Amino acid sequence: MRVLVVNAGSTSLKLAVVDQDGTTETVASLAEAPADVAAVGHRIVHGGLRFREPVLLDGDVEAELESLIELAPLHNAPALDAVRTVRQALPDVPHVAVFDTAFHATLPEEAYTYPLPLRLRDERGIRRYGFHGLSVQWAASQVRASRLVVCHLGGGCSVTAVLDGRSVDTSMGFTPLDGVSMASRSGAIDPGIVLHLLRSGTSIDDVERLLEHESGLLGVSGVSEDVRELESSDLPEAKLALALLARGVAKWVGGAATVLGGLDALVFTAGIGEHSARVRADVCARLGAFGVELDEEANATATPDADIQTRNSRVRVAVVHAREELVIAQAVRALVS
Repeated sequence: MRVLVVNAGSTSLKLAVVDQDGTTETVASLAEAPADVAAVGHRIVHGGLRFREPVLLDGDVEAELESLIELAPLHNAPALDAVRTVRQALPDVPHVAVFDTAFHATLPEEAYTYPLPLRLRDERGIRRYGFHGLSVQWAASQVRASRLVVCHLGGGCSVTAVLDGRSVDTSMGFTPLDGVSMASRSGAIDPGIVLHLLRSGTSIDDVERLLEHESGLLGVSGVSEDVRELESSDLPEAKLALALLARGVAKWVGGAATVLGGLDALVFTAGIGEHSARVRADVCARLGAFGVELDEEANATATPDADIQTRNSRVRVAVVHAREELVIAQAVRALVS
């Protein structure tokens, strides 16, 4: 069964055809998709409370996913646009939604509960959902370790604690806006800042734009959200933006290690995690207390998939190429075969 995988992220739209043996062919456009595609898998970031497993897409499912757009506007909206476009182009094959939040369904109650009144948690489904689950699931399948932390660092950034293959804590929360700072998203900030902005006359839409599109690396540097540009800049603001990213990731890794009761392996994946030796080095330099020792040469020349720790490091450190399309294709085959 050949599966067309549609991955509409916050900063990109990727199409790929995945064969039964895992061979992947990137497709430039929908018009170039092979005629023998037997099913389509769609990456959907936010599944809310209902969607914990892959599901066949139909009008009712689409309508329910529409109601979740406000929880992940940068992701669910383009994903649903892609669903409608591809379903219209390929109406005779099954279409399956596969959810980034599903891998985090194993979060324990103390990890997913916010200290808010019960009525909000029960009636409005306010809880930690977690994201990047497809990427974390793939990384965990490639680096087998009892106490694993996965750093998915790209346009969006998250850190996840994985205990014996199960997510037990993660930095993103109710929405993909929480956690460490990202390309243009703020990550976690004092909620009082939002209240202050609203009381000062800033509109809700302006606050949302500020937090989603004008913060993070872009907001701190004032120059760019692209790590490559920041690394080549001599501006102190660019250096500060990179330092905040590394510090935030390292703090979450340390917290994740506390939850796990130790640290056996650390994974860097996604665009920044796979390609920025400097970010990896800056994060690991802050984790010496946990036994992380980075091999400078191995890190500088690493091409995924690769280990980059020293021989004496107590923690394995790996760079893993994100292969969300393989996880999606596997889920599609399991549902429709």
